[in-house]
Amino acid sequence: MRIAVLGAGALGTIIGSLIKQGGYNVDLIDVDQKNLDALNQNGAKLSGFLDITIPVTAKHPNELNDEYDVVFLLTKQVYTQSALKSILPFIHEKSIICTLQNGVPEERVESIVGRNRTIGGVVGFGATWLGPGNSELTTELETMKKYAFDVGELNGEITDRIKMIKSILDTVGTCEITTNIQGVKWSKLLMNVTFSGMSAALGCTFGDILNNPNAMKSLANIADETIKVAHSHHIQLAQMQGKDFESLELNDQSDIPQKLEFYHEVWGPHANLKASMLQDLEKRKPTEIDFINGYIVEKGRESNVQTPFNEVVCQLVKEAEKNKEIPDFATNMGEFKSILENDVSALK
Repeated sequence: MRIAVLGAGALGTIIGSLIKQGGYNVDLIDVDQKNLDALNQNGAKLSGFLDITIPVTAKHPNELNDEYDVVFLLTKQVYTQSALKSILPFIHEKSIICTLQNGVPEERVESIVGRNRTIGGVVGFGATWLGPGNSELTTELETMKKYAFDVGELNGEITDRIKMIKSILDTVGTCEITTNIQGVKWSKLLMNVTFSGMSAALGCTFGDILNNPNAMKSLANIADETIKVAHSHHIQLAQMQGKDFESLELNDQSDIPQKLEFYHEVWGPHANLKASMLQDLEKRKPTEIDFINGYIVEKGRESNVQTPFNEVVCQLVKEAEKNKEIPDFATNMGEFKSILENDVSALK
């Protein structure tokens, strides 16, 4: 069986190299030649809560010459179409494309490779790309090993091929099979719009958010908007990591204090993490904001659900993209304080 990891960034490097260490035939595919050279010459250097270097094979899409049975998609969503089109000549009728991207990309993926080839997946840990061939695991190893992945068929069936995907990903960390991948994707989306969105908008780590009361009030409202938008589209968020994300919905602002323990318990182990969108801003690259918080805003407009906090996140990240600058925590926190203090209608 030939496996490809399409996108050898922070997560792709860790996942691909650990699958290779598990005994599988894996190619890490990327378009960054410096990254490819470092991976091929020096191996994948994993640091942070890992300390290991694993020999790997890395290829540019132009160098591919064989078909892959399984492709784990780990590019940013902004590159989904170009990445998948580059690998189309190298997959066969029964090839599997397993999405391990942020957001809810399955509809776009199946439009390119076909629904029969598409499987949904979610990554439960974080990483930072430190440079060519060098990736830092920013989630505590025990947490990463326990909650590494959730995968599922789009129709909810338990198939032989989903069991095969599980066995491959189990070499990285525990992979759970779900019959409600849509609900899991939305729970992961909630995780991204909250801490990843705020990390990018404020230019900080998850821990900086956890330690700031007004940031947490804003974050609680981002979560609430996300759940209400999901419900407006008849989607119930699934449990992840043994936690009920539906419980984060607010009746009013007085509910927020009782939700804080949940956030600290789930995101505390990820305190050192900087959102991949913030890493993109630091590298002057386009972010996935339109596919994360922007997706909530778009879906909210479709069903007439107000999303002012998600809108502010989008505004601040897009401004940083346009100006090619890193967001300033104190300055941008003022934008959220303005809503918290003045826009009473948005908080009902």
